[in-house]
Amino acid sequence: MLNTSWLFWALLSAVLTKLGVNTINSDFATFIRTCVILLLVGGIAYFTKQFQPISSLSGRGLTFLVLSGLATGASWLCYFRAMQLGQAAQVAPIDKLSVVLVAVFSVALLGEQLSGINWLGIALITAGVILVAWQG
Repeated sequence: MLNTSWLFWALLSAVLTKLGVNTINSDFATFIRTCVILLLVGGIAYFTKQFQPISSLSGRGLTFLVLSGLATGASWLCYFRAMQLGQAAQVAPIDKLSVVLVAVFSVALLGEQLSGINWLGIALITAGVILVAWQG
């Protein structure tokens, strides 16, 4: 039976990424990963009949999806390169600073509000990243 713990899947992702870029160019590794994801998600959309015409998307929605795709692609390129060059135990936590950035951007750009306990969590994530990535 598959383990349903998010921690199991997060650890598996980090290990597979590190093993995947260990012996090949990180950019090519990103290309292979992207092709696999395209086939997997395309298959899911096809078999669940969730495809829809591109013309049904608004110009604004499509623009933001393209920008999101570009940002994701750039993020993956950077992550795979960092995994190739660095230690997974240090690279993976720094990558998770994206959680902190999303929280800060959601407040600054989207007007969302976070409670004191939410900000404490953000501070703890930041501190945890620093402690795990610290080489001492």
